[in-house]
Amino acid sequence: MKITVLGFLGGYPAHNDATSCYLLESNGYSLLLDCGSGGLLALEKIMDPLQLDSVILSHYHADHIADVGVLQYYWQLHVNRPKEPVLPIYGHYLDAEHFNSLTWPNASKGYAYDPERTLELGPFKITFLKTEHPVDAFAMRIVEKETGKTLVFTADTRYFADLIPFSRDADILLADTNFFADHTGPAWHLTASEAGKIAAQAHVNQLLLTHLPAEGDLNLLRNQAQSVAGEGVKVETAQFGLIMNI
Repeated sequence: MKITVLGFLGGYPAHNDATSCYLLESNGYSLLLDCGSGGLLALEKIMDPLQLDSVILSHYHADHIADVGVLQYYWQLHVNRPKEPVLPIYGHYLDAEHFNSLTWPNASKGYAYDPERTLELGPFKITFLKTEHPVDAFAMRIVEKETGKTLVFTADTRYFADLIPFSRDADILLADTNFFADHTGPAWHLTASEAGKIAAQAHVNQLLLTHLPAEGDLNLLRNQAQSVAGEGVKVETAQFGLIMNI
């Protein structure tokens, strides 16, 4: 499984970097995980967007879906070239208005995943965990069927204990970490310390901090997570174009 970071900021794009958007590839299959603001431009720098096989969305906040609309236009205006004439976009059905917008004539079709069941997409098996967030959102455990290699994506959530067994023994954990360790006040995203705690207790191999703040010292954020995760876990902060092969 090859993972390429396209967008990694939380809330809004900044400094020419996009919000949540990741490309997963295996055996010629390309899956876009979230499609945040700036995601399409970032994808164009890596591959022909028309070679995507499918898109899956964790939830419907704008920083995770802002470029879905322009991706649909892209498909509509390139009718003779897409790998998939109608792009499949997977999302939950708990917000009917947003889900219905995933279907666009002659461009895309929305498919509802059932959070209680395993979803198979090409070479991947995906299971879900409802997170603790102001809107319905789902973490994903994505397993490459051929190798068993596993990526866990927390999506947007505050810390809760079920994230640990859900992340158990993952090869890589993408943890949406929007806050430094000293954050006080409402916390609907993980702090660096909480991300490190999940990584340590779940015995993951690598921790990638995602959904990053646009301002602040990201080396400090990484060090805070590393100090809790321990030396056995490799901790990195996401950046555009970062490639991880597991």
